[in-house]
Amino acid sequence: MRRVQPKIYFDNASTTALHPEVYETYCNLLKTKFYNSDALYDASVEIQQMIEKSRLAIADTFCVRANEVLFTSGASESNNMAIKGIVFSSQDKKHIITTQIEHSSVYKTCKELEEVFGYDVTYLPVDKDGKVSASSVREALREDTVLVTIMYVNNEVGSIQPIEAIKEIVKKESHAYFHVDGVQALGKIDIDTKNIDCISFSAHKIEGLKGSGILIKKRHVPMIPLICGGQQEFGLRGGTSNALVHILFAKTLRLALDNQKKYHDLIQSHHDYLLNELNQIEGICINSPKDSVINIINFSYPQIPSEVMMNALNSHGVCVSAQSTCASKQGQPSKVLQAMGFERERANSCIRISISYHTTLDECKEFIKILKESCDKYGRV
Repeated sequence: MRRVQPKIYFDNASTTALHPEVYETYCNLLKTKFYNSDALYDASVEIQQMIEKSRLAIADTFCVRANEVLFTSGASESNNMAIKGIVFSSQDKKHIITTQIEHSSVYKTCKELEEVFGYDVTYLPVDKDGKVSASSVREALREDTVLVTIMYVNNEVGSIQPIEAIKEIVKKESHAYFHVDGVQALGKIDIDTKNIDCISFSAHKIEGLKGSGILIKKRHVPMIPLICGGQQEFGLRGGTSNALVHILFAKTLRLALDNQKKYHDLIQSHHDYLLNELNQIEGICINSPKDSVINIINFSYPQIPSEVMMNALNSHGVCVSAQSTCASKQGQPSKVLQAMGFERERANSCIRISISYHTTLDECKEFIKILKESCDKYGRV
């Protein structure tokens, strides 16, 4: 079968292209900085110092202490590390609060804790805009609530959760810890880590390397390590450090935050154009709320199932997703859209487009043209 080369990449919420500066620095480091950072000779000490410099820069960015920044292999590990590490360290409390629309690395972790380890998990509902209410968090809190874990920005529809309100409630009205999956928020909206006990991030969503993430864990938070081993990451994550990706996270973060400010208006303009054009196509339903992050637009054309539409777009070199890429091969309707109250047909025909500052107006126009042709060709009469 002939493979079509991508010409329009609208799947940046899934992963991003590597930033040229990150790529160049990584290639240069690979040539000589191969030493184990925990060895005691000078070449290794130099690498360890570079890791700590990166850690300190990240800490300064988020206004936390350097020893509160933990390097991981990505957000899925960070989420697992935070959730399991906290609840296993507090065996006298068995209640967890999360939502029905979390990323699988949070949702399935909570399911495992519920089904295998006997924890009681409350899965809070969301409204038609894909948002959980702060009041529902308050009502769900119990004396034995050990953890509240809620994503900042939903990865499918782009809804922004009321994290500021929620964290105030959790801190003032309970003894629970508060964890936030911040993956889709980083580089898109401003993030204040005050009163957030743990927050997870991933580099490959912001033009960084895959296999690179961080968990910010405030020093008062107890944690049982998932990976026991050596002294790495303050004894909380054993194993030889992936030194170069840790070193590069600071640069990746700086570039992403600079570009967030620099290109906001450009991305907003392309978002508004796409949204306006989509609204003019008969039969299209917009699933993203009006105040979602500007890089994600989720829509449905109920006459065409997601898989058929994605294949049609792919045949023209257009890269999009239907739901979270981690669930792309399950063939099930979007649980996020179903939780938002949409009927099964709409949830089974959703398409997520996610743009970046690399997106051009010409690409947006070409996408709309191809989409209209696909709707006409494959839509049911």
